[in-house]
Amino acid sequence: MKDVNVIITGFGTVGREAARLLDERRERYRTRYGVEVRLVGVARSRTGCYDDQGLAAEVWEAFARGELAGDPACTGADFLTRTRPDVLIETGPSDYVTGGAGSVYMKTALAQGTHVIAVSKGALVADYPGLAALAKKTGAVLKISGATAAALPTVDLLEYNLAGCEAAVVEGILTGTANFVLSSMMEADIPYEEAIRRAQELGIAEPDPRFDVEGWDTACKLTIIANAAFGAGLRLDDVKRTGIAHLTRAQMDAWRQVERVPKLVGSIRRTAEGVKAAVELRLYERDHPFARVHGTTKAIRVETDAMGELLVIGGKSDPRAAAAAALKDLEHILQAFD
Repeated sequence: MKDVNVIITGFGTVGREAARLLDERRERYRTRYGVEVRLVGVARSRTGCYDDQGLAAEVWEAFARGELAGDPACTGADFLTRTRPDVLIETGPSDYVTGGAGSVYMKTALAQGTHVIAVSKGALVADYPGLAALAKKTGAVLKISGATAAALPTVDLLEYNLAGCEAAVVEGILTGTANFVLSSMMEADIPYEEAIRRAQELGIAEPDPRFDVEGWDTACKLTIIANAAFGAGLRLDDVKRTGIAHLTRAQMDAWRQVERVPKLVGSIRRTAEGVKAAVELRLYERDHPFARVHGTTKAIRVETDAMGELLVIGGKSDPRAAAAAALKDLEHILQAFD
């Protein structure tokens, strides 16, 4: 049985969930694909752990809890060059300007033919075309489900389910935190600040929620989707953007009076001038499908030339769901593994 060695970089909440799921699904991989998937290494910014025979769960769990210091040599580009894993799962913090450490890890991996599963968005926003070109050059696979709305299929929907069709319009509720805040304000009649506090208490919103509620998260996902599925060559600055932090209870009351529901929506459109993307606050009638997307639930709608219109609603917004999206990508890689 062939071994498939995996390293996870950026070993935070999502990385730990990915490790747990890998452990839970090892027998599935043996049965379905005839391979032994082994987590051989995990890395944070300063230290990591590695065992070429596979890390025992108690080892990486102790490292995650801070009970095991780790090895400074088990991090950075040299770590990947020395160990040459079959698959890299990159889950680290995102730098949307330079790509940061995630970019270094991904480029190093792809250059040596290691397949890459990206959960962090920074490197993909900064230079998806460059990463995709490098993957093509070396024959490596670059998968990005976890970075493009995670449990809600977006790029896979466009590239696999709609293969051969041309998508003219893509619209989506792509940021669970923003949708939770809007739903709370509309349905519970609470002010923005209270909705944010509730989201933070539930672990839905970060201590600084601006990235999600000011439209940046949706804009980043649109940039990646447009470049991956449309070949658009967009930069983050090309995406027109608005947020929801300015909304008041009075505005919510006014919209309730006219039976309209606000949603933060990202869109990609083919135009005569090329592919355009935007993040907008839109108002929908109550019977519109997007108006019925509540809480952290997400949605995507696609208009195509040959298959008509498709609508997908669902997908959890939590670390385990993001990790599961990454492991969905792993299964796609394993299907073609030799």
